[in-house]
Amino acid sequence: MTTATTSPAEAEKAPPAARKRSPLAALGGQNLSLIGALVIVLGLFGALNENYLSLSNLQVIAEAATITGLLAIVQTVVIICGGLDISVGSQVGVASVVSAMVFTSTGSSAFVGMLAAVGVGVLVGVLNGLVIVYGRVNPTIATLAGLAAYKGLAQLLSDGRAQGYVLNDPVFVFLGRGKIAGLPVMVWILIVVAIAVHVMLKYTDIGRNLYAIGGNDTAARLAGININKYLVAVYALIGVVAAVAGILLTARTGSGQPVSGSEGLELKAITAAALGGCALKGGKGGVGGTLLAVALLGALENGLTVEGINTFWQNVAQGALLVAAVVIQQRRNGERAVGLPH
Repeated sequence: MTTATTSPAEAEKAPPAARKRSPLAALGGQNLSLIGALVIVLGLFGALNENYLSLSNLQVIAEAATITGLLAIVQTVVIICGGLDISVGSQVGVASVVSAMVFTSTGSSAFVGMLAAVGVGVLVGVLNGLVIVYGRVNPTIATLAGLAAYKGLAQLLSDGRAQGYVLNDPVFVFLGRGKIAGLPVMVWILIVVAIAVHVMLKYTDIGRNLYAIGGNDTAARLAGININKYLVAVYALIGVVAAVAGILLTARTGSGQPVSGSEGLELKAITAAALGGCALKGGKGGVGGTLLAVALLGALENGLTVEGINTFWQNVAQGALLVAAVVIQQRRNGERAVGLPH
C-alpha cells in the first residue's frame, strides 16, 4: 500500500484555499503590528507604574474605551463602503442629553429615555445619509456640517449644561457600573455590537455588498446593488450605535452631557479605524483590527494619564498615530507622493 505525497512544487501550485495558513498568517501583518505595539505600551507603562497592569486599572481602560470602540466599529463600516462620518461625537452628545431629559420629564422612565435617544439617533443618521445621497454632498463636508449642527442642537436642548440626574435609577446604574461574569456591562455591550457587525461584514450578502461599494462603486452599481439604499442604511446604523454610546455616557457620568465626554470622539473613532487597517478610499477593513487599535489608544491614553503627562499630549499622540496610519497605507498601496512622478 502506497501513500500519496505532495512535492513542494505541487504544494506551491495548489489553490490558496487548499494551503494551510498558520495562526500568525491568519492574523495578518496589520493586526500583528497592533498586537506588538499594544504589548510594548502595556509593558512600558507597567514598568513605570506598578498599578498600571492591575485588574482594576485594566477595567478602567476597558470601560473608558467602550464608547470609542462602539463609534470606531460603525466608523469602520462606513469607511469600508467609501464614506466617513465626522459627526459621531456630536451625535453622542445629542443622544446623551435626550436620554437624560426625557428620563426626567417622564417621571424617571429609563426605557422611555433610551428609546427617545435611539429614535433621535435614527433620525440624525438618516438625515446624514439623505444629504449625502440625494443632496450629492461629499460625506466629509456633510458630516462636518453635522458635527457643528448636532453639537449646537445638544447645547440648545440642554442650555449648554449637564441635564438630568440618573444615578438613582437602577437601569442606568446597571449600565454604567454593573458587571456580568466579572466584566463591566459596558464592555459586554461593546462585545455584542462587535460580534454582530463582524458577522454582518464577513458572512452576509450585506457585508459583501458594502465591500463591493467601497472597492468599486461603478461595478457595484452595474451588479445591481442599490448603493443609495445601502449608504442611507449605514448612516442610520451609525446613528443608532451613536445613540447607544450616548446612553452609556449618560449612565457613566450620571447626567446628560451636551459636550463633555463626547467632544473629540470622532477623531478617536477615525484614528482607530485607520490604525486597524481600514483603507480611507474604501473596500478594506475589519472589526478585529479596529478593536485592537481601540485597545492600543485606550492603553496609551490611560498610561499618559497615570503618569501625570499633560492631557494635551494625548491629542498630539492621536494626531500623530492617524498620520502614521495613513502614511503606512499609502506606502503599502504604492501611492505616489503628491506632485511627484512615480
